[in-house]
Formats: sequence, C-alpha cells, structure tokens
Amino acid sequence: MPQLYPSIRNRRSDELAQLADHHIQQDLQPEDREALKSAARKVSVWTTVGSAIGIGLGLYAAFRLRSSRKTFFEVFRAQEKPTKVVFADGRTESIPDITPLLKPTTLGDFATYFFASAGGLFLGGELGFLAGATSGSSALTGDPERKKRVENAFRRFRADLLRKEADELDKGRSVTEEMF
Repeated sequence: MPQLYPSIRNRRSDELAQLADHHIQQDLQPEDREALKSAARKVSVWTTVGSAIGIGLGLYAAFRLRSSRKTFFEVFRAQEKPTKVVFADGRTESIPDITPLLKPTTLGDFATYFFASAGGLFLGGELGFLAGATSGSSALTGDPERKKRVENAFRRFRADLLRKEADELDKGRSVTEEMF
C-alpha cells in the first residue's frame, strides 16, 4: 500500500491545480491573472536571491570559523605546556598531551562547511521568501478592486475545496489517506 500514496498525492495535486486554474480563469480578469503571475515571480526571484546570498554568507562564516580554529590550534601547539604535576606530598603525575585531539580534521571542516551553508541556505531562503511575499502582496493589494477580486476568487476556491473534501469523506474515504 505505501506505493499508492505517491500516486494518490499526485492525483490530488493535479485535481487541486485544475480547481485553482478553473477559479483563476473564471473569477479573475486578465490583468488580475497577470498580477498574480508577477507576484509569484517576485516571490521566486526574492527566494532565489536570498538563498544564494545565504549560502554565500554561510560559506564565508564557515571559512572564518575554520581559519579561527586553525589559528587557535597553532597558538595552542606553540605554547609551552606543563608535562607533570607535583602534589604537596611529593607525588608526581604526568599530564597527557592533548594537542593531537585539538587538531582540525577534514571531517570537522566538511561538517563546518556543510552545516554553515545549510543554515545560510535556510535563513537566506526564508528571509528571501518573506521579502518576496511582502513585495508580491503589496503589488496585489495596491488596487482595492483587484484585491477584492483576488480575495473572492480565493474564497470561492477554498469553499469548493472544502466541499470536495467533505464529499470525499462522506463517501467513506479513509481518514488515514487524507492525513498521510
């Protein structure tokens, strides 16, 4: 049964796309549709730019962190370190050398670059998406009539979607299929 889930999701996705397209074509004027496409492009461009900047800043931060770690190791290695401790009763214990344990490794470098760039991608992408959504939203809400038409089209789409889901549940469709 797990193999059916992706096909169910794809079919459901196609149905939702057709329903949304129907409402876009029926409820909106051509300039409204063009404004929606323009807003979607703004979101896409801002997200892409934010992601690229985030990756770049993440890699820069990783490079700086790696060089700081390397410099710290060089300074630590160059310092004179005690080799034994003499206690008050005259007993002497040797201190192990931990210098090899502090040496930067390739695995540590890889982890630094990977996680810093992934964090930059996430942060930059989210901030870019937020900026793009704000920019696209302001383009759509600038004209009060357009805003009203878009809101009505979305409201009708959402109502049709909920009716369709309610009909499917009333027909006995499994709730677990709907959830997962």
